[in-house]
Amino acid sequence: MGRQRHGFTLIELLIVVVIIGILAAMAIPKFAATKGKANFAAMRSDLHNMTTAEEAYFYEHRTYTTALDSLHWTGSHGVILVVTEATNGGWSATTTHPESYPHFCTIFVGPVTPVPPAVTDGVVACQ
Repeated sequence: MGRQRHGFTLIELLIVVVIIGILAAMAIPKFAATKGKANFAAMRSDLHNMTTAEEAYFYEHRTYTTALDSLHWTGSHGVILVVTEATNGGWSATTTHPESYPHFCTIFVGPVTPVPPAVTDGVVACQ
C-alpha cells in the first residue's frame, strides 16, 4: 500500500514564490505610473477649484487675491499652488507636484500676463 501525500514539496513552494515575485516586479512600475497620473489629475483639479474660489472672492470683494488663506480653500495633498498675479481684472496661478508627470500646470483668467504654457484664458495647460 502506497504512502499518502499531505502538503506541498519544497520545490513546489519555491516555484510559487518565484512566480509571485515576477508578478510583483511587473506590477510595481505600473502602480508608480498610476500614482503619477493621479497626482497630475490633482494638480489640474486644484486649478479648476481655484477658479471657483477666486470667483467667489471676487463676488464679495470686487478684486482677486494672491492670498490662499483669504480664499478659505485647501488644495490636494502634495500639490503646491501659487497665485502668481491677481488684479481687479484677473489672476494667474501655477501648480507643481514633485511626483507628477508633467510636473507643472498653469492657468490665467482675465487680462493678466499668461504664465507659459497657458495660452487660452481659463484653460489649464501643463508641461
